Amino acid sequence: MKKALVLVAAMFALPALASTWTAEQAHAKAYFSAKHMMLSTVTGEAGAVSATLNLDDKDITKSKVDASVDLAELKSGVEKRDQHLKSPDFFDVAKFPKMTFKSTKVEKAGDKLKVTGDLTIKDKTKPVTLDVEVLPEVQNPFSKQATRGFVATGKINREDWGLTWNMPLANGGVLVSKDVELRIESEFVKAEGAPKK
Repeated sequence: MKKALVLVAAMFALPALASTWTAEQAHAKAYFSAKHMMLSTVTGEAGAVSATLNLDDKDITKSKVDASVDLAELKSGVEKRDQHLKSPDFFDVAKFPKMTFKSTKVEKAGDKLKVTGDLTIKDKTKPVTLDVEVLPEVQNPFSKQATRGFVATGKINREDWGLTWNMPLANGGVLVSKDVELRIESEFVKAEGAPKK
């Protein structure tokens, strides 16, 4: 009985392998790109990215991420186009200022991850899978905080989220491609008080 109690006490004394991380606002960016007139690629950047990561170091497939992206501050380099993207024709940011992502499954894919989750844009939620590159943990030389980097990429059909505005071209094409490429780059810092590895 005494040995069992000692064993239980030792188990509780071990440092937890799960940790909580939050996206650092200054180094968390969400980018998008789409074809214009089937000729050139228009790129843009959304506003602030907020995210919380519950990282399981023992089994990364048990990790979870919850993120939101500010669409009211998106920029593509052309003010007139930005206002159109923010209008009801597209994101309708007056009613829906953010898009959100909540993971439902994490899978290993070689040296990367495939993270599936619910992506909500406007009033529609659909599943999407992102390819995620996990960068090594480092210590920030200024804040002395443990920091990890993640790069997530994926492609969505915007019409699945009700973003259907378009104009036909004389050659049978359309003004704006249905497919939109997404890229999110973020540095996460370990929450204070979280156990160190």
